[in-house]
Amino acid sequence: MRPGPARVRPARVGVELPPLEIPVTRTLIVAGAIASRDYQDVHHDAELARSKGSPDVFMNILTTNGLVGRYITDFFGERAVLRKVAIRLGAPNHPGDTLVLSGTVLSVEDGVAEVSVVGVNALGRHVTGTVTVTLPEAAG
Repeated sequence: MRPGPARVRPARVGVELPPLEIPVTRTLIVAGAIASRDYQDVHHDAELARSKGSPDVFMNILTTNGLVGRYITDFFGERAVLRKVAIRLGAPNHPGDTLVLSGTVLSVEDGVAEVSVVGVNALGRHVTGTVTVTLPEAAG
């Protein structure tokens, strides 16, 4: 579940964002694929995904990208502006797993922060990358 309205939080180098646990459900995987118009069968058809070597359907990169963006704006506030999201996928997210996102502020300069983000599940690292965000007081 998504928390209430985000508070604007100060950004300082080294600040660790609190972890966010996201239950990976079949509905989340399929809805994310449909919302991003990714109709590849491995994101919605378990039987076809298994025939291609996967144990089940798995999350697409655009859904992961959206969850990473949500993680950042939940922390910095709804007025924070995502400028760049650069991620790489690793272990797949399958239904029944939990994605745990964590992050660390790497730099802050002129109202812009760069944050390292890592997301893990039972198989290992699902996502790693960095997000560049204009902070709310600078986005004004």
